[in-house]
Amino acid sequence: MKKSLPTRPNLDHLRRQAKTLLSKLNDGDATAVRTFIKHLPEAAKMTPAKARAAGFRLADAQSVIARKTGFASWPSLFRHVQHLRMLEGEWHFETLEVDGAALPSTAFASSRMLIDGDRFRMESPEADYEGIFTIDVDGDPGRIDIEFVEGPEAGNWSYGLYELNGDQLTFCLGLTGSSRSAGFFTKPGSGHALERLRRASSMRPAGVTGGTPAPAAVTRAEDELATTFDPAAFEAEMTPLMRRLEGEWAAVELVRGGEPMSADWLSYGSRTTVGNEVKVVFGGQVMVHANMRIDESARPMQVDYLNLRGSQKGRVGLGIMDWVGDNVRFHMAPPGEAATNPVHLREGQRRHAQPMAAEMTGRRRGTTAARERLAAAGAEGLRQVDITTDPENHPSRRVIIFLRA
Repeated sequence: MKKSLPTRPNLDHLRRQAKTLLSKLNDGDATAVRTFIKHLPEAAKMTPAKARAAGFRLADAQSVIARKTGFASWPSLFRHVQHLRMLEGEWHFETLEVDGAALPSTAFASSRMLIDGDRFRMESPEADYEGIFTIDVDGDPGRIDIEFVEGPEAGNWSYGLYELNGDQLTFCLGLTGSSRSAGFFTKPGSGHALERLRRASSMRPAGVTGGTPAPAAVTRAEDELATTFDPAAFEAEMTPLMRRLEGEWAAVELVRGGEPMSADWLSYGSRTTVGNEVKVVFGGQVMVHANMRIDESARPMQVDYLNLRGSQKGRVGLGIMDWVGDNVRFHMAPPGEAATNPVHLREGQRRHAQPMAAEMTGRRRGTTAARERLAAAGAEGLRQVDITTDPENHPSRRVIIFLRA
């Protein structure tokens, strides 16, 4: 049964709810009587008059509160809330393993998990993730279901296991789209992440809200995009350019909102294109999953992205791309955003772009850095993808990715 606890549930508050409910029952309150009959098995077949006269006690009222919120009993609700309090605080990663591969400690040195009640925020170099979770403390091991509310995985769910031992916390989570793990282990292709964390502080962290859901109502720009683009139009013909973009690419550099991702994380990022379907993955998490179509006649070439998952599913993002020798440069933006420096499209829409100087600077700087890495590694076949940023006007909206085939 789905749990329906209040935000950041508190045992004292729940106890007061039970006392108030019992008091109202004894006063003959009709709503309280119906609540007892609906949720307390002993009162299920009673008439309102018999329920009022039954002499129910505080333990019965607590049972009603527990069942009303989706728990089998008050002790089960008590353990649940107690565990939430025990999880509260700031947690730092000690080890992280994804699909059987252990990440070096430098890859998560600046990551942390903040938990307040049933709300969390996970801060990491590639992105911040916020959401709500529910736990099953009666399972062995305990189970956890996570709803991502804000961040790259907004609208998605993850299912896993957890184990709390004092200041040590272990999760084995299914990456979004994967099933719940059978135990605390991962293996290649499992789609699971094993995380071991140590508590850095037991203080209630500030500002952990669980994220802000995307507004249900679309903006005018988003509505225009929804009506302008037909999903059938993304059944793209495979051109030589599309075939050139196919395959798996490993990340060389990624920047969000003007902030570069730590080099230690880059080897855990990839961009895969099969036909016109694109996936960008970092640390096992899917950051972008979309079908793309390219107008190769435009300069720069125009790229439309039909998002296939999460809260952006079915919405279209606009971008541009061009080639510089063996390097390819992409500029992407979230669906429906208005560009501060627009390039006008056919169809009357606006496509996100930076001023040419900024674009050239990003390209030149990225190309130089890529060549330096190439020379240092003695590798060949370096390619570059550049999604330029505008940290002043749109912090954290733009992404730069340099990729190597």
